[in-house]
Amino acid sequence: MIKTSLMAIAIAAGTLGAVTTTPAAAQAVFQVQVAPPPPRVEVVPAPRRGQVWVPGYWDWRGNRHVWAAGHWERTRPGYYYAPTQWVQVGNHWERRGGNWNRGDRDHDGVANRYDRDRDGDGVPNRYDRNPNNPNRH
Repeated sequence: MIKTSLMAIAIAAGTLGAVTTTPAAAQAVFQVQVAPPPPRVEVVPAPRRGQVWVPGYWDWRGNRHVWAAGHWERTRPGYYYAPTQWVQVGNHWERRGGNWNRGDRDHDGVANRYDRDRDGDGVPNRYDRNPNNPNRH
C-alpha cells in the first residue's frame, strides 16, 4: 500500500519533481527540475541558551517551492545541525540536510577531524591565535 502511494506521488509529480527514498539514510530525497528561488533574508533572534537557530529554506510542496521559516531547535549534545540546502546535480536539484549529525564535541557548529579546529586551517584551536580566521594563525 505504501509503495503504491509513493509511486502514485512520483507519477503525479511528473517532470517537475519526484520523491525518492535512500535506503542507507532512510530519509526522503527531493529531486526537482525547478531551481529554488534565492534564500530569503531572515532576522535571526538573539541567541537562546540550549537552543540552536535553524535557518529557513525553500521546501517543495504541491509541485512548487514554498518558504519554510526559520525556527529554534533544542540542542543535542554531541551533534550539530546541518541546515537544509538545495544542490544542483546534473539537470535537477536535490534538497539535502535539515538534520542532526554526530560529531560536534566543541559545540562550534562545525564538525572537523579532531573537532578542535574551529576555522579548519589545520592549526588546533589551542595553538591558533585566531581560531575563527582560517587566513591567520
